[in-house]
Amino acid sequence: MPTDDPLLAVRELRVQFRSEQGAVNAVNGVSFDLHRNEVLCIVGESGSGKSATALAILGLLPRNAEISGDVIFQNRTMRDLSPNELRRVRGRRIAMVFQDSLAALHPLQTVGSQVAEAIRVHHSDVRARAARARAVELLGIVGINEPKTRAKQYPWELSGGMRQRAMIAMAIANDADVLVADEPTTSLDVTTQAQVLELLKKVRERLGSAMVLITHDLGVVASVADRVLVMYAGRVVETGSVREIFREPNHPYTQGLLASLPSLGRTRNRLERIAGQPPSPIHLPSGCAFHPRCPIAQLEDPCGTATPALEASASVDHLTACHFANTELTSMSRRPSRQ
Repeated sequence: MPTDDPLLAVRELRVQFRSEQGAVNAVNGVSFDLHRNEVLCIVGESGSGKSATALAILGLLPRNAEISGDVIFQNRTMRDLSPNELRRVRGRRIAMVFQDSLAALHPLQTVGSQVAEAIRVHHSDVRARAARARAVELLGIVGINEPKTRAKQYPWELSGGMRQRAMIAMAIANDADVLVADEPTTSLDVTTQAQVLELLKKVRERLGSAMVLITHDLGVVASVADRVLVMYAGRVVETGSVREIFREPNHPYTQGLLASLPSLGRTRNRLERIAGQPPSPIHLPSGCAFHPRCPIAQLEDPCGTATPALEASASVDHLTACHFANTELTSMSRRPSRQ
């Protein structure tokens, strides 16, 4: 585990949205550290709070969001920053690659002008011509063919892979210390996914940036992560190194995610699945939120009544929020079923 101070520290982050149906509890006390040159992958099903966590870090949530907890960047609490100070950090020191590049890019502005704008908004001394030239250079760096031509095109004229590369070009335009990538390979074909992931690896190596990568794809996690944080119903249920999570998963939810992956080494008639559906963030179950779907849960006490704390399990850096972590029950649930 790194011994230096974290570059980014999130402490007891909570996000709640007001709605006509009631309070939506999107994030419920998430904490983690991100160190220099580290890739932290946040994993979980849709609705687990991954994207809300990322947007809360950057202060990009809508007005109906109520946020508590601390986000500390380079030993300074982001909550204490004025709007102008936050704008100077966002995009320059902490940059984001959004999930839907077509929605994130302005349809009526050329790709080159948008990359150039990302430079000039943080460097007012850079002339427009120099920013445009740098934008073309960045498009080439991220692997877009004929960058001069592509810079003059609009987002809807580019393929999904090219748009995602343009988003990455905008994110690295100011040599950010932290890159937050929210499911950057969503809706891309397998070949393009691999190219984008390889690009993100090269970008991190080139800039020495730390990265928070949000995904539901455990294959992505295995290929790029240093550490993994597994979320369910807005909470962290397990965190550890990528080796610990893949080789010795302790939480039944993590085990279920891994068991559902196709494998060349196992002969099965069908993929395993996690029974049931994720809970509504408006009506979360009492106790452990996973207990209605958990194969080892005691439906009353303790699983249905007490929320398990995130505590050290296999090692001091491998934390699990399960009443039965490191017991015979979790060992049994790790065994693949025979179908």
